[in-house]
Amino acid sequence: MTIQSVFVCHTTCALTHNDEDIQKLSDTFTAFQDGMLEDVKGFCDVADLKENEKQDFILTPGRYVGIEEATDDGEPFEEKMTRLTSELSYMFAKSHELEEEIRRKLGAIGYEM
Repeated sequence: MTIQSVFVCHTTCALTHNDEDIQKLSDTFTAFQDGMLEDVKGFCDVADLKENEKQDFILTPGRYVGIEEATDDGEPFEEKMTRLTSELSYMFAKSHELEEEIRRKLGAIGYEM
């Protein structure tokens, strides 16, 4: 008898709880139970006990499932990095503003930080 385990992880590691996601998980589980599940990079993998042993019995999904290949969105790398670092800079500034506002409001009710 072969002991198998299935690891399933949506690319965002969160389900949107729509019917399509639920059906996909249901179909994946059924295929696993029927012995028909095929590995899908970034989504699921079937590993036997020997494979688990090779991974020191660490069951972190990424060790088995991996990540699916990213599709090229056509945006040149330098442009994308410039845009993303700009967005990140804005988010950092906003987070500092929010942190200060939280500190002020906590202080106003007697909880200085």
